Amino acid sequence: MRGRLIVLNKDEDTLSVIDAETGRTETKVETSHNPHEIVVTRDQKKAYIACSLGNTLDILDTTDWTIEKSLTHPSFSFPHGLALSPDQRTLYLASTYNSHLFRINTEDDTIIDVQPTFQRLSHMVSLSPDGSRAYIPNIGSDNITVFDTENLSFVTHIPVGAEPEGIAVHPLHPHLYASNQKDGTLHVIDTNTWETLFKRRIGSVPVRLVFSPDQRHVLTANRESHDVSVIDTDFILQGESSPREIKRIPTGRWAGGIVFDDAGAYAFVANNKTNDVSVIDTVSWKETARLDAGIHPDGIAWLP
Repeated sequence: MRGRLIVLNKDEDTLSVIDAETGRTETKVETSHNPHEIVVTRDQKKAYIACSLGNTLDILDTTDWTIEKSLTHPSFSFPHGLALSPDQRTLYLASTYNSHLFRINTEDDTIIDVQPTFQRLSHMVSLSPDGSRAYIPNIGSDNITVFDTENLSFVTHIPVGAEPEGIAVHPLHPHLYASNQKDGTLHVIDTNTWETLFKRRIGSVPVRLVFSPDQRHVLTANRESHDVSVIDTDFILQGESSPREIKRIPTGRWAGGIVFDDAGAYAFVANNKTNDVSVIDTVSWKETARLDAGIHPDGIAWLP
């Protein structure tokens, strides 16, 4: 389990760099106000941090753990969800309260343009494997916006369950997974037809959704049931394949951000209200340890 975790402590305006094997906090870095979400570049030299209540995007140099730049914009209003394009040249950011999608040039870290989604509370962003589409769940509209990143236009708005937040695109199949906070459900959507193929009941208030590195499993962090749902995306029952919840793992209070190590041997879950990180063994699907973090950890990233 050699590697480090970057954990955002949203209610003390810091991030913790934690040795994943020993649980020791190597350093803490001050951020802008209320850091929520984080994404790390493929070369692992830089991380982008959405500081939601500070209406700021912090840019972290991971070689010396310094905030090298902070971006602001008049239309930042609770900036939150982040996603990097496959070529790493563009960062997509969802600004929740005014429902705008930002595109940011990662070469010079400047804002390219801003697009309103015309929906309510556009909160997260997930990209298709080829980067041609961005999917934005709208908590206040009970739907998911589809944005064409090549033509820079909105394609459609897909109805889902109540208050969608967690979202991810299957890396190998044309399936979009979305978890809905208010009704505690998982929707699996065909990205060619926009049809909902499967609907599953999971935990209470699912807020994050992440694929395992081998693409076989999806984990959802269920905030108010304080656990993680393990979804087998290729569960065989009576000779037919479909996504199924195979286990629900208790964690700390208010499970939030989830990340896997590169090998997929462990998953790490930031627990907002117990100020720690659950370590989950992906063979046994059991919590094996807790790592201390700061006050109300949420966003989390892995560095090998």
